[in-house]
Amino acid sequence: MKEFFTTKEALQKIEHYCAYQERCHEEVEQKLRSMKMNSDEIDQIITQLINDNFLNEERFACSFARGKHRIKYWGKIRITNELKFRGINQTLINIALKEINNEEYYTTFDTLANRHWESIRETNSLKKRKKFCDFMIRKGFESNLVYEKVRELENNTTEE
Repeated sequence: MKEFFTTKEALQKIEHYCAYQERCHEEVEQKLRSMKMNSDEIDQIITQLINDNFLNEERFACSFARGKHRIKYWGKIRITNELKFRGINQTLINIALKEINNEEYYTTFDTLANRHWESIRETNSLKKRKKFCDFMIRKGFESNLVYEKVRELENNTTEE
């Protein structure tokens, strides 16, 4: 990698970086720091990226929420925490979470829960329950949903 970049070179490189995939301000800022740009140059480039619509936090948040839910099967809690970690404000997080419709959310939750329950090879029912709950909560699903589902799955198992 080159040692020093002019503002124009850095802008072109970052435009490509942003065009490839939605980015948040923090990721772009880190990338520019790694290119040894100073704070004034960073501010100038970020302003330019926003004006040219290469950088848009709302678009990033919505895309992030949709992708993590559909591809990684994350729940709303994990998505919210990850967006907060990336410096996205609560208003944008709320807009992003609206990208996931409730029907799709519950279908994903159900599918993941059923698949994971079946995959746990644990004979001790308490250990199985704990493994299941820990996994689903780590994925970011609401604890009330998880506990409701584990009761349903345990009842189905005992009925068989």
